[in-house]
Amino acid sequence: MALLLLAIALSMDAFAVSIGLGSKKTVGTLKLATMCAIYFGLFQGLMPLIGFIGGKGVLVFAETYAPWVSFILLLIIGIKMIYEALITGEENVPSHITHRAMFILGIATSIDAMAAGFSLTLLNVNGFLACTFIAITTALFSFAGVYLGEKTGTWLESRAEVLGGTILILIGLKVLLG
Repeated sequence: MALLLLAIALSMDAFAVSIGLGSKKTVGTLKLATMCAIYFGLFQGLMPLIGFIGGKGVLVFAETYAPWVSFILLLIIGIKMIYEALITGEENVPSHITHRAMFILGIATSIDAMAAGFSLTLLNVNGFLACTFIAITTALFSFAGVYLGEKTGTWLESRAEVLGGTILILIGLKVLLG
């Protein structure tokens, strides 16, 4: 259950950006939804894997402090997501969607997931399968986000990020409290 919540929470940045991209209607919806699913899913899967692998090495040396480190990282990421959603409002999305723009957005939306990947070492899950699950979850949310953005505009963007940030904070508390 914690893995599902983590996957959903980590996908919220990409989901919010996908909604924003879909609302702009700059390219065909199916093409854009597919690009978002591939780029965001790929990066959301790779970044926590990097954090997971790094966390495995650190865990050997700092096993006593690992729950605290994981909690602090998830708390910071969660607060950052909520802050950005409430203060900055709409995501900054490019007006012309290219593969280069999607590559940059893929990195930008998943950089926090690297730190969150550290917490996978404490959830007693297979890190590689967990990151694959996170990638697939993000791809599905991103694909759907483009269509939601096309139909509803941008009003859902910040709400998705607040939800994701809140879930990350709660997962951090769960890791800390056992």
